[in-house]
Amino acid sequence: MSVFLGGSWVPPRDANNPRRRRQILSIERRSSRSTCRGTAARVNFALRKVMAVTTKNLPQLYRFCFLMTGDASKAQSAFQDTVREAASRSAGDEPPPDRLWFFRDARGRCLAVGEQGLQAEPGMLEEAEISPMAPEQIASLAPAQLALWISAAPEPQRSALALFYLDEFSLAELLSLLEMKAGEFSELICSGRRQFQSWLDSTIAYYEGGAFDAGQI
Repeated sequence: MSVFLGGSWVPPRDANNPRRRRQILSIERRSSRSTCRGTAARVNFALRKVMAVTTKNLPQLYRFCFLMTGDASKAQSAFQDTVREAASRSAGDEPPPDRLWFFRDARGRCLAVGEQGLQAEPGMLEEAEISPMAPEQIASLAPAQLALWISAAPEPQRSALALFYLDEFSLAELLSLLEMKAGEFSELICSGRRQFQSWLDSTIAYYEGGAFDAGQI
């Protein structure tokens, strides 16, 4: 029988017997293969769980990163780092609890990336009443135009607007993601939307129901 002595494995007395040695090696190989297969199975199962949670949310997760940063390369970096972190946690038997985790993690990464450049500061921007044509105005914008405007807003208004315009979450989920009360969130969104409307009115003009770039008229 083999024993452990001082942390070292001591082979049985007949381990030098060729037949016995082959038997020992065979047992060790089977044990090693079984352990590897078990580990690989757990990792693959964890990854499948991550992908099941995120697959339908991946486009929205990337869009959120783009709205937060206003830059495709920065958005891609934050997006990929979040997905990798989720896979790593799942492989370690600590999978993300829900889809909100992905947006919380991505938000933190986007804020960290944003700190490397110029910081937006609160200021007095012109406001305008929300137009009934606002949805059409927004639909006429290129994705980069919306992202550049939102990413230029100061925190936490930037995060509030980015999450709001995703049209992905309930009010309770938005408050949880932003860690703020309903009154504060409402104030940020109302102010931000009026400021955005003013910018839209200066950028988009309407003639007979059609949207045109004000700079081209």
